[in-house]
Amino acid sequence: MKINFWGAAQQVTGSSHYLEINGKKLLLDCGLFQGRRSDTYQFNREFCFPPGQVDAVVLSHAHIDHIGNLPNFVKHGFEGEVHAHAATVHLAELMLADSGHIQESDALFVNKKRAKKGLEPVEPLYTIADAQRATGNMHKHFYNTPFEVLPGVQVTFVEAGHILGSTAVVLDIEERGRKFRLWFSGDIGRPNLPILEDPVYPQQADYLIMECTYGDRPHDPPEKGHEELQAVVKQTLGRGGKVIIPAFAVGRTQELVYSIHRMMDAGGIPKVPVFVDSPLAVNVTDVFRAHPECFDEEARAMIESDKHRQALGFDMLTYIRDVEASKALNEREDPMIIISASGMMETGRILHHLRHNIQDNRSTLLIVSWMAPHTLGRRMLEGVEQVKIYGEVYKRKINVASVNGFSAHAGQRELTKYALGLKGQLKEIFLVHGEQAGADGLREKLAAEGMDGIHFPARGWSIEV
Repeated sequence: MKINFWGAAQQVTGSSHYLEINGKKLLLDCGLFQGRRSDTYQFNREFCFPPGQVDAVVLSHAHIDHIGNLPNFVKHGFEGEVHAHAATVHLAELMLADSGHIQESDALFVNKKRAKKGLEPVEPLYTIADAQRATGNMHKHFYNTPFEVLPGVQVTFVEAGHILGSTAVVLDIEERGRKFRLWFSGDIGRPNLPILEDPVYPQQADYLIMECTYGDRPHDPPEKGHEELQAVVKQTLGRGGKVIIPAFAVGRTQELVYSIHRMMDAGGIPKVPVFVDSPLAVNVTDVFRAHPECFDEEARAMIESDKHRQALGFDMLTYIRDVEASKALNEREDPMIIISASGMMETGRILHHLRHNIQDNRSTLLIVSWMAPHTLGRRMLEGVEQVKIYGEVYKRKINVASVNGFSAHAGQRELTKYALGLKGQLKEIFLVHGEQAGADGLREKLAAEGMDGIHFPARGWSIEV
């Protein structure tokens, strides 16, 4: 077997790993690279392999940095089957259509500027129609139910505990009379996160491809994140401000709604209006409701005891799809909580909410997610004094706070435990989906426990195993 590392190699975005087995070609994830805008278009158009030669794709979960380049892959010739957990397929239909819309809108915006300069127009990376073609050949699977993806390659999905339907991908391979197991972690979740089951840790593997996003530092416990969120919200509302939270439509938005629901029920924060202002997040929440089989015992118990019989709905909560209703929020001056996309503040309605409140020192921009380098979210987190939004420069007066207990990625302790479960079995470990600091921190921890054969592959690096 030959492993080719292409996306999320020495960076935290664009997951894509290309396997050659028994003369066939298999892609693990097909993620969209996200980062500096000048880099993303070309980065996502490049493949280290002809898409038409790939026989199948297996997806770990539905975040855009793991599935978002699939329509482009199909556009450039891929015709094989795509395999994913049933909830991931359900989410992907929404996520990819939304991404196609964004690609079309971005190209339209860029082309207006190019036309004024006499430049040729650019094509969108892909369209809504491309996205629909990509989801048309998806095959649904469930946890702990093996299936053959290619001759000699059996795949089993196990719970990753990261977002709804997230999986680690276990590949049992027979090649030239040799049998071995490759375990691909996908994004590893954390124990005791709200709503979802805990991640399943690996067993009996020869090779491990695993994320190392937070390999250099531990996370605060989820309950501490809940307490810090409550403190920031209570303080901001107390001075009459708005709490504006950029959040990914899948996972983080639902966790926040769940936590705020708990806070208001317990009297921990004032009962003010709460708005989820993202059509995609609203649709995704409907998908969550359609897959209660993925919920953990605590969430199921809450649903049983809640007067609304649901974890993701309560009296003060309003889900917004309509553009005019979204605009109306910025005409109001009463205290409120607004959760909006996109999570890294590069596109979407969150930019309008920030633009209208950035000079209000009563309000708080609350960061609860990892922010990629060069994104607006990262710059705000780093404390910039002024930013450009839709071509206009604004001086920042809004408070910026961060809470890291909500991360859906395993921290250093959990990552170390994940790999150590295979101590004495593994021949090679490949650290992906992380920057240099994360890889170095995790490698140091594992080496101290006597583990070796640890690699941090660069983009384009290949190895025969």
